[in-house]
Amino acid sequence: MSSELFEAIQYLEREKGINKDILMEALEAALISAYKKNFKSATNVRVDLNEQSGKMQVFARKEVVEEVEDKQQQISLEEATQVSPTYDIGDVIEIEVTPKDFGRIAAQAAKQVVTQRVREAERGVIFNEYIDREEDVMTGIIQRKDPRFVYVNLGKIEARLPESEQMPTEQYDIHDRLKVFITKVENTNKGPQVFISRSHPGLLKRLFEMEVPEIYDGTVEIKSVAREAGDRSKISVYADNPEIDPVGSCVGQRGQRVQTIVNELKGEKIDIVEWSDDPVVYVSNALSPSKVVKVIVNEEEKATTVIVPDYQLSLAIGKRGQNARLAAKLTGWKIDIKSESEAREEGLLTGNEADEAEQVEEAYTDVDLDLFD
Repeated sequence: MSSELFEAIQYLEREKGINKDILMEALEAALISAYKKNFKSATNVRVDLNEQSGKMQVFARKEVVEEVEDKQQQISLEEATQVSPTYDIGDVIEIEVTPKDFGRIAAQAAKQVVTQRVREAERGVIFNEYIDREEDVMTGIIQRKDPRFVYVNLGKIEARLPESEQMPTEQYDIHDRLKVFITKVENTNKGPQVFISRSHPGLLKRLFEMEVPEIYDGTVEIKSVAREAGDRSKISVYADNPEIDPVGSCVGQRGQRVQTIVNELKGEKIDIVEWSDDPVVYVSNALSPSKVVKVIVNEEEKATTVIVPDYQLSLAIGKRGQNARLAAKLTGWKIDIKSESEAREEGLLTGNEADEAEQVEEAYTDVDLDLFD
């Protein structure tokens, strides 16, 4: 065994981060296996690697017995005492059996072990790097696709975008650059595997953190996200400081901040609402852009009945019930929406509330008429 091998082992420890002791242990095991395979020996052997001299020796280990029954595993006491008079029955003696041409076999075994360990170490480095990025956003380039996955190059690994995590309104073309949310990192027999998403609510949350400094530094907090990817999303935000407008911070001057995120998500509509610990206020905000006349809360069932002006009923419910569905998901409250007329018939509006609702409706009607003057 030449000193060059030990120099290579030291290099791997320094450059690849592979522990030298682990590599030496694996190398010894590989050399023992190579010896038994190439010399058809069932003998219990030990390989000694001397880093200082650069030498390798193979020793057969035999038990000292009175009468030898297995020459490969045993040695007589008479023979053992010729080596050293101190040996006794039951002791184990080591006899050097290093073959003359074992260097070539050892070199092949060493190459295989080093290659395997380098591959394992590189996989470990990649896994450790990407496991720290779980639930984070990275930018990648689409490399290829098949019926099950779109494969996105994230630098050191090709991540998988499953069909279920793709945006239904988005086209994925080779060489396209896009931001993705890392949902899961696994260490498998084939190496690390990274799974990503374009539809996960976490992507929307991370994009706001990247775009809005007030969210990044904790001045504004994202409380909840509800998303129907590619179509519409709602996000609730809150600020402890009453002088800070959390919604305005996310929208940005002339809507620039939210528009950047909308562009990244290929036109997905985003409603930003203010969070409140009062369910009446929170549910009212969540049903934006519709106006709310009254919210009746059932704490036990965590359900609400929301009354809206007649002319805003379809807006409150939304296309295919989307606005109400997202609001319920955002707030965690069940939401039953009724029109003002229906609420009157069911006695859910008092006289004063009904009058106030009419005033609100008239005010909005006046505004709408003014637009055509």
